[in-house]
Amino acid sequence: MPNDSHQRAAEFHELAAHAHRAAAVHHGKEDHLTGHELSKQAMELSLRAHQASQYAHQKSQEAAQKPGK
Repeated sequence: MPNDSHQRAAEFHELAAHAHRAAAVHHGKEDHLTGHELSKQAMELSLRAHQASQYAHQKSQEAAQKPGK
């Protein structure tokens, strides 16, 4: 279902945003080691969010091109 794909992509975007905020807090407290690890996690989650968004977009296009739509 295209909506499921979009929901999954949105969840990854929210996880990435949370990790970015957490990293910023740790960097602000000069806890750079933890901040670096959280930044790495945020980057990985951002990549997954991007991939999930591309997949959702592809599924939406496929659904729109099906006969009878």
